[in-house]
Amino acid sequence: MVRLFAWLGVIGIGGPAAHIAMMRRRVVQRDAWVSEDDFARMVGACALVPGPNSTEMAMALGARRAGWRGLLAGGVSFIVPAFVIVCAVAWLYEDILTSGVIADVRRWVVPVVAAIVLDALWSLRTTAVRDWRDFVMVIAALLGAVVGVPELLVLALIGTAAVALRARPKHHAGSFGFAAVVLALTPSLSKIFLVFLQIGSVIYGSGYVLLVFLESEVVNRGWITPEVLLDAISVGQFTPGPVFTTATFIGWHLSGFAGAALATLGIFAPSFVFAAFVDRVVGWSQRSSMFAAFLRGVSSGSIALMAVVMWRLADKALVDAWAIAVFVAALAVLRARAARRWWSARR
Repeated sequence: MVRLFAWLGVIGIGGPAAHIAMMRRRVVQRDAWVSEDDFARMVGACALVPGPNSTEMAMALGARRAGWRGLLAGGVSFIVPAFVIVCAVAWLYEDILTSGVIADVRRWVVPVVAAIVLDALWSLRTTAVRDWRDFVMVIAALLGAVVGVPELLVLALIGTAAVALRARPKHHAGSFGFAAVVLALTPSLSKIFLVFLQIGSVIYGSGYVLLVFLESEVVNRGWITPEVLLDAISVGQFTPGPVFTTATFIGWHLSGFAGAALATLGIFAPSFVFAAFVDRVVGWSQRSSMFAAFLRGVSSGSIALMAVVMWRLADKALVDAWAIAVFVAALAVLRARAARRWWSARR
């Protein structure tokens, strides 16, 4: 099991959907760890909790295979190879930052990342926006994000509004509380850990929403520049393994290896807890209309935050005809791949 997830952490380029497809080929079709139906239920359960879905899927599969030891082994073996690769990239980044190479690479990479986010946004629209109430939630979340409402508050308010619109209060789903970590401007190691722990605890909508949270929690504190954030997002997207290793790159930029390790630990630690409860989350969502409505509202809010990410990336990336051409070409390739998958599924 460790060999499997470590290998996926080395070769897993393409984001969460690609990672989950690779896992399915191995654990369902080849090794028969779980049935097709069980695998689909686990994917759905991981989508209901905050954090990186494909990483939590590795943890959940490990737990199904070998209990809590399997959960830890699956998660760690999937994360560590990506951590090592991103640390190496971050170290090289510091050496070549003044050479002009970064600016040239950025002209190619950032438009492609923008295309990836738009493709993901388009693919998720049918699952997150299924009726007029979902559409209203998306518009409300967009307006909140545009006027500067903090992202966490946007998700909390949209989830609560969805409960008011949808839920029939037959059961109590519990109260939803959120704690804000108040930090000073100087990023000590403890502050780096706490900021990424907070992000990992509340981020919903996979790694594509990460840019919005990082801009609010890291750039606005003056820890890094917007350009470094774009580079970090690009590295997280184009290196193997979880996209959340963007945190590794930022941690290295802030405080070397120690910063990278603590940022990575902070952003992934909550996922080990969430992955242990994915089956219970499914049960809660089935038994409680309030809980299900809240999660559906948060899902709609996450789509809105992804749209904000897309807009900000496009604003920074599509600065000339060359960047627009790269963006259009990348989007065409991604849509063609999606069309092939759809056609294969229909046959």
